[in-house]
Amino acid sequence: MKFFIDSANIDHIKEIASWGILSGVTTNPSLVSKEGKDFKQVVQEICGIVDGSISAEVISTEIDSMVQEGKEISKWHKNVTIKLPTIPNGLAVCKILSSLNIKVNMTLCFSVNQALLCASAGASYVSPFVGRLDDINQDGMALIKDIAHVFSVHKIKTEILSASIRHPAHVMDSAKAGAHIATIPYQVFKQMIQHPLTDKGLEKFLADWNDAMLKKVPDSVKV
Repeated sequence: MKFFIDSANIDHIKEIASWGILSGVTTNPSLVSKEGKDFKQVVQEICGIVDGSISAEVISTEIDSMVQEGKEISKWHKNVTIKLPTIPNGLAVCKILSSLNIKVNMTLCFSVNQALLCASAGASYVSPFVGRLDDINQDGMALIKDIAHVFSVHKIKTEILSASIRHPAHVMDSAKAGAHIATIPYQVFKQMIQHPLTDKGLEKFLADWNDAMLKKVPDSVKV
């Protein structure tokens, strides 16, 4: 499974990219607005950090405006993927843009039927929102499993991008359920790499090493 970061914060993206594990970035209007920067500037900065799919979302909801926006945003960098909402107009625009070899990420997906329609419209990625389903007492991970099963049966090439990740267990469960990608918030990445036994083990290794080095020093030079 590939890892994307769900962020528009340049410092956070640089930090996680430095780990050598990022394959892409997803943004949305809410994330970009928090940074207080020009949308195009943020997307281009991100493209300079991560060499992979960078999802940038349109804010229009009418077909003509969405197409115009998508075409313009796609010119910002070769790695830009246009993010569209899973609505009827989004499907229509997905078909138009994908026919122009512009990659599309269909976002706000909450059902297998929606995912199938997105794939049929030519989406490169479909983004089921697992956390938001959990929030309303539905099983977000069951949706990932169902989409993965149906896509496998019909040999659909659209990649499943598990979104609205809330905690490390969502990442693990997404991988087990068959998601191709998980787009993960900065804080969840930080939680994923941490484990108390790792910290305790490293502390002991270093302490043992220092003790061993100290024993090699002649008593005459010990302070």
